[in-house]
Amino acid sequence: MTTFDNILDEAGKFGRCQKRIFALLCMVSMPFSGVYVGIVFQGFTPDHWCRDPAVVQRRQACDWSPAAGRRLTVPQVNRSGVLQQSSCEQYEVDWNATALACDTQALDLSRTPTRACKEGWEYDYEGRQSFVTEFDLVCSNAWLVDMYQATLNVGFLIGSITIGYLADRFGRKISFLMANLLNGIAGILMAVAPNYASLLVFRTLYGFGVKGGWMVGYVLITEIVGVEYRRTVGVLYQMFFSVGILLLPLLAYFITDWRWLQMVISVPYVLFLSYYWFVPESPRWLLSQNKNAEAIEITEAMAKENKRTLSKNIENLTDDNSQYCSASFMNLIRTPKMRKHTLILSFNWFTSAVVYQGLIMRLGILEGNIYMDFLISGLVEFPAAFLILFTIERVGRRIPFASANIVAGAACFITAFIPDNFIWLKTVVACIGRLGITVAFEMVVFVNTELYPTFVRNLGVSVCSTLCDVGGIIAPFLLYRLAVIWLELPLIIFGSLAFVAGGLVLLLPETKGVPLPDTINDIEFPERLKENAALKKQQLANLLPADDFSTNNKQPETV
Repeated sequence: MTTFDNILDEAGKFGRCQKRIFALLCMVSMPFSGVYVGIVFQGFTPDHWCRDPAVVQRRQACDWSPAAGRRLTVPQVNRSGVLQQSSCEQYEVDWNATALACDTQALDLSRTPTRACKEGWEYDYEGRQSFVTEFDLVCSNAWLVDMYQATLNVGFLIGSITIGYLADRFGRKISFLMANLLNGIAGILMAVAPNYASLLVFRTLYGFGVKGGWMVGYVLITEIVGVEYRRTVGVLYQMFFSVGILLLPLLAYFITDWRWLQMVISVPYVLFLSYYWFVPESPRWLLSQNKNAEAIEITEAMAKENKRTLSKNIENLTDDNSQYCSASFMNLIRTPKMRKHTLILSFNWFTSAVVYQGLIMRLGILEGNIYMDFLISGLVEFPAAFLILFTIERVGRRIPFASANIVAGAACFITAFIPDNFIWLKTVVACIGRLGITVAFEMVVFVNTELYPTFVRNLGVSVCSTLCDVGGIIAPFLLYRLAVIWLELPLIIFGSLAFVAGGLVLLLPETKGVPLPDTINDIEFPERLKENAALKKQQLANLLPADDFSTNNKQPETV
């Protein structure tokens, strides 16, 4: 019996074919970042105040500055001991029935009654048009901004499960293409949405396809490379999300209208449909579905592109897992270890989403240069990939994974209590927290793939990551509503979640040196998995010429 891992040793574990497919799939990660955190720019809330048509008309006639007209419109309120002009109230004065001269310096409005805004708002645009300013999502309607991000995560929640199931049931490639078709259509519809209600509907459909397609791409690339390359391609695949994070503020700086920015983010998904001709189906999945002929054909094409020659043993290619051709949610919770993995991984997905998304969106409510702050925070993410690659083969998975959560939690707590006048110290500690949660977020993805067998791997990652989507739904409400009470209160919540997540990670098994599991028995009895891997290696050594095996097919320490 010859397994796909045996044949992959002959066909090339990370040859020209896999590198080409990997490079193509990495492109999928870049627009995903714009979808996920684009709200920082598309939903930007500028300084605003109540609009009084009579004052606006008089301001134009008298050539007043905006500040002079604002003084006649809105009262001052006491916020934390500081007098500021209100954003949601205005003086209750009928200026049309009042003789209003151009000189208003002596006018005293301190005892004038106030009321809520009735004629809309004026905005200090600063050159940027957001959906907040277009649809007046401020004051009593500010919670609708939270809904914009929440509906995306609702789409993530439904779509990741649905597309994950479809990918395990009908194939990685077709599911990937269907998701990107939906992404392109929904994203463009968002850019031309006539009202806010339709925008939320299209946003939900957008989320339905975006995350599911991204996860399918991740699983596909990890299934067609050799076991020792799995960690590298998984981490680098996610690192291109950070590349998108760096590109986003540059795009937003030059594209100041949220609709055009949305269009630019969405167009790549239409281009990804061309992958139909360049990305093959996963041979490992085909074997799990008893489609051996198709798996052999694709594997032979990969070997040809890698300039390798396959032995006749490919005719006996099979899969230990072929009897489990139907993916089911019950497979994830039926046995003790599968159940433990599902619960712990789900909580870590939840925590990673809440803390990561919360720290990014927090930039939008802080004073400062949002473009520069966003760029700096994006640069912080790049060391995460190198920290992971440097540590996981030396230390393993559990310790770096748990440590990243704990460091992120500690940084959140410390940042919350650093006085505002120590701005640079506060920024540095916050960046350390951002680095920690980025490491944790990237690790939970590939650790998740290592703890599920092939026939439910995509479904397992999708189900666990639904808690990431629940966290994404909660994060904006948690950040924006609690920040009204105390700006640093969300950081206390983030820190507590990260500490708990780090402790739970220590209960997971170490996957360093363990091949990808094919069956549930490989999860429940991991010692058998290692024994089988050693046996298969010995079988391959017996099948290949001694010099060929020793020079071209060395098997480094399995991951």
